[in-house]
Amino acid sequence: MALTLHDARRLDERDPLRSFRDRFIAPADDGLVAYLDGNSLGRPPKATWERLNSLVTREWGGRLIRAWSEGWMELPDRLGDRLGEAALGAAPGQVVIADSTSVCLYKMMRGALALRPGRTEIVTDRHNFPTDNYIVQGVAAELGLTLRWIDSDPDAGVTPDQVAAELGERTALVVLSHVAYRSAWLADLPAITALARRRGALTVWDLCHSAGCVPVRLDEWGADFAVGCTYKYLNAGPGAPAFAYVRREHQDAFRQPLWGWMGGDEPFAMEHDYRPAPGVRRVLSGTPPIVGMAGVEEGVNLVAEAGIERIHAKAVALTELVVALADEWLAPHGVRVASPRDPQRRGGHVTLARPDAADLAARLIDAGVIIDFRRPDGIRVGLSPLTTGFAETWQAMDVMRTIVAESR
Repeated sequence: MALTLHDARRLDERDPLRSFRDRFIAPADDGLVAYLDGNSLGRPPKATWERLNSLVTREWGGRLIRAWSEGWMELPDRLGDRLGEAALGAAPGQVVIADSTSVCLYKMMRGALALRPGRTEIVTDRHNFPTDNYIVQGVAAELGLTLRWIDSDPDAGVTPDQVAAELGERTALVVLSHVAYRSAWLADLPAITALARRRGALTVWDLCHSAGCVPVRLDEWGADFAVGCTYKYLNAGPGAPAFAYVRREHQDAFRQPLWGWMGGDEPFAMEHDYRPAPGVRRVLSGTPPIVGMAGVEEGVNLVAEAGIERIHAKAVALTELVVALADEWLAPHGVRVASPRDPQRRGGHVTLARPDAADLAARLIDAGVIIDFRRPDGIRVGLSPLTTGFAETWQAMDVMRTIVAESR
């Protein structure tokens, strides 16, 4: 028998992360039942408002251009180290904040491919996030490379066996997501990375649906390169800059294609010829987005304080609640769980599928349950552990029960 609303409220009372919900700006919409789309855009921390106000009035307004030499220049590296420690399992000097996820992915791919001259194939997932596949296709077209597509299960994701079947002597690069954007399938990053390494290939991992929700240990797992956004579980704000990870052993030889002054050895030397900066800072191109990084800083601080293991434990509990209620309330009305049932193979969201999901999603949003729709038939229920409560989730599923029954 599924949990009652009273049970869900008891879970909220015992939640060790419950106090973090009060540290986010509450939505002004009185008709909101639940915000279950934090895996697309996280809610704004109150500290971000304070940080932005200080940035504009004291740093930018007060110190003007002097602020660049009083901390701004070091922000991409400093915040990268902080993020690496809090959520990515990366030692200092390997993560930098820069650009968008798409641009970072392009840089990582081009730089990685240059480290594998003579190899002509890229292995990737046909059901990966569209932008990832567009970047992969564009790079392959630029360099005349062959793409080897894995046809993963849309309700799950890529497995080590599928990757092994595509690897060969010509494989230069494997490009995959750690958590699948549709199903929340949690790929076996260490096993797949080890397979690629044994065949002499490199890996680039997209951590957009991992960072800040699922523990990641890039150094321990042997990952070569990784990218990810900061506006989902890291709550850095819409369009906030992304991050890139370059494993230390690759940094001396790594050359990304978008040479810019901030990635140079001495930006203010104004030299004619480009010389890359030592270490991961060579990933940078143009002027760092200081305003955007203010949100990154506060979001990462919250994740660091809460602890990624506690965050993940709550994500598991919330997704288990959704799966249990879906089985009891929604399955009789033709809704199926289109995410892994094993919580150890699932990220921070659950996808519920029915052929009329697009119409159901619109009706849910009108009723105050903010979710998102993913073609062809999926409703993603995003559980953001720092901002989502158990009673809120229960009430959202209760609204969904009524709507799917009426729409049968």
